[in-house]
Amino acid sequence: MCGICGIVAPARAVNRVAESTLLSMREALLHRGPDDAGVFIEEGVGLGFRRLSIVDIAGGHQPMQSASGRFRIVYNGEVYNHPDLMKSLTALGANYRTRSDTETILHLHEREGVAAVPALRGMFAYAIWDKRDRTLLLARDRFGIKPLYYWHAPDGALYFASEIKSILASEALAPELNLKALPDFLANHAPSADETLFTGIRRLPPGSTMEWRDGEVIIDRYWELPSGSDTHPGRSLDDLVEEWRERFAEAVQTHLMSDVPLGVFLSGGIDSAAITAVMSRLVDERVQTFSVAFAERQANELTYARLVAEQFGTNHHEVMLTPSDFFADLPRLLWHEDEPIAHPSSIALNRVSRLAAEHVKVVLTGEGSDETLAGYNRYRVTLINQRFGEAWTRVTPRLLRAAVTRGIRALPSRSAWARRLGRTFLALPPDLDSLYFDNFAVFSRAEQSSLLSSSLRERLNGTDPYAAFHGALARVPADRSLLDRLLYADTSTYLHELLMKQDQMSMAASIESRVPFLDHPLAEFSAALPQRLKLDVLTTKAVLRRAMKGVLPAPILARKKMGFPVPVGTWFRGAFGHLLDDFVLGPRAHARGIFDPETVRRLVNAHRSGEPGHEERLWALLNFEIWQRVFFDREPLESIQLQTQSPSSS
Repeated sequence: MCGICGIVAPARAVNRVAESTLLSMREALLHRGPDDAGVFIEEGVGLGFRRLSIVDIAGGHQPMQSASGRFRIVYNGEVYNHPDLMKSLTALGANYRTRSDTETILHLHEREGVAAVPALRGMFAYAIWDKRDRTLLLARDRFGIKPLYYWHAPDGALYFASEIKSILASEALAPELNLKALPDFLANHAPSADETLFTGIRRLPPGSTMEWRDGEVIIDRYWELPSGSDTHPGRSLDDLVEEWRERFAEAVQTHLMSDVPLGVFLSGGIDSAAITAVMSRLVDERVQTFSVAFAERQANELTYARLVAEQFGTNHHEVMLTPSDFFADLPRLLWHEDEPIAHPSSIALNRVSRLAAEHVKVVLTGEGSDETLAGYNRYRVTLINQRFGEAWTRVTPRLLRAAVTRGIRALPSRSAWARRLGRTFLALPPDLDSLYFDNFAVFSRAEQSSLLSSSLRERLNGTDPYAAFHGALARVPADRSLLDRLLYADTSTYLHELLMKQDQMSMAASIESRVPFLDHPLAEFSAALPQRLKLDVLTTKAVLRRAMKGVLPAPILARKKMGFPVPVGTWFRGAFGHLLDDFVLGPRAHARGIFDPETVRRLVNAHRSGEPGHEERLWALLNFEIWQRVFFDREPLESIQLQTQSPSSS
C-alpha cells in the first residue's frame, strides 16, 4: 500500500514543478509508505510516491517507467489477478524487469491504454503520465477502496493525491469550508458523492477514470455494480448458496497475495468470522487475528471474537481502549482522516491497526458485506414501513391518520415508545425520503432547518442532503425491488465513507487492509441473488449465514448486527461532558456562524437530561469543530487537549 501525489500543468503555463512543493506533498503521506520513496519531475509534470512494500519488496520502486520510456506511473493498491495477467503479457512478448503488479499495469496500459483498467481485479488508484502526448490518466478501483483526490486549478493545472492533506501541502490553495457539502455531511455522516468538505477538492468517483489533457479533464465511468436481483431463474437456493460459498472462498484466497505476513481484524461478527474460517483453511500457519474493545460491557464483543479464535486456532491478539486514550487519539486521527470522523469506531479501528502492525503488514476485514448482502437493520425496517405504510394510507381516513401522528408526537420525548413509534409508518409520510433517508439520518432535513443559522439556511436553501442517493436511485431500473434500489444506493454512496475510514485509519498505522467481500466478481454475483438470500423476513445476510452453517459457531450465526458500539453518549454525560461545553457550545464554535446556538444548546441539554438518540449528533458537532481548528485555524494537534474533567475543575 502506498501514497501517491502529483502535479501537471498545461502547455500554456508549462514550467518545471518545484521539487520542494512535490516533496512537501509526498512527505505529507509518509505514514502511507515508510519503506521507500521516489519523485519524477520534468517540464510541466511532477509525480511523488511513498511505498509500503507488500509484493516484490526488492523491486517495484516508483515512479516506474515503461520499457519504451513513454509512460511513468505512480500506483497505490493491489491487483489480485496480477500473476495471471503477468503470465498472459509475458506470452505476448512483455519483458518484465520486476515481479510487481505496478509493472503489469504499465504493460497493459502500453498495449490498451484506458481500456486496460477493467481488466484489473483488485483495489487501486494510479496515475500514468504519457510523455509523448502530454496526458495524465487517473484511475480508481470499482468500489473506491483506494482513495484518490484532486484539485483542478483555474489555470488548468491538476493536483492529485491519496489524501487531501497532501494537496493542501502544496500551498497552491488555501483550505476553505465547502458549504455546499454541509447538508450532506450533517445528514449522512460524510459527503456522499465526489464533493469533499474542502472547497475545490474533489474525489475521483469509484469505478472511474479521468484523462487530463492540456488543462481539460474528462471523467468516464467504466463500471457499475449490477442493480438487480434474481437473475438466476430455475436455480435452487441451495445451488446459489453453494456457488456463493465457492466464490467467497476464492475471493479470500486471491486477497492473500503477499510477500509479507497477513492477519484478520476479528470483531466477533459474522463477516470477520467467515473470513477467519476460510483463511484458516487456506494457509499453513496459524492465522493472526486482532480485536479491540472498550471496558464498558455494551461495547465489548471480545467474548465472540475469542469464540471464533478458539474455534479456528488463531494466534489471537487484543487491545482495550480507555475513554482517555480514545479522546487523546481523536485530534491526530482527525488529521489523518482529513474530514470529520464519521464514526467513533474509527478510533478503535486505528488502535487495533496499531496492534496489528506489530505483527503483520496486511489485514483482511469484513467491510462491504452489509451493503452488498443487506446486513443493516434499516433495510428490514424500511421494507416493513413501506409495506404497512401503503396499506395504512390506503385504508385509514386521513383525519384518523393525522390524529395518530399527533398522539405519537405528544408522547414524552424520553419515552422509548415515542422514539420507536416515531420512526414507523404511523408517524412518517409514506415516501422514501421520510421512511429511509430522514429516518436514519444524523440530522434530518427538518432538524437541519433548525440547526443551521438563519443566514446559512438562506444560502443553502434548496440544497438536497440526499442528492447523491437520489442520483444513484435514478440509475436503477424502475422494475427493481426496493431492497435492490437501497443496496445499490448505499454501495454507490455510504459505502465510500466506510472504505475511506478503513483505508485512512489503517494507513495511519502503516498497515494495509483488504476487503474480500468487495472482490468485484463476488459482489456482482451477490447483487444478482434473489432477495430471500439477502433479507429473508427477519434474517439479514441470509446467504452468508447459510453458507457458514456448520462452519461457524452457532452463537456467531445467530447474532444480530451490532456494528462497533462506542459509548460516547455515556462519556458525554460523564467525565468528558466538558468537551461539549468547550467545542460544541463554546464561543469559537458560536463565532463561526454556522449553527444556531439555541438549537445546539437544547440538543446538549436534552442529552444531559437522559433523552436518548443524540449521541451521533453530538459526535458530529464535536468532530466538526475540532476538524475546523485543525485544518482552518491551523491549530497544532498537541494544543488540542481532550482530557477528562478533573474533580477540581468540575
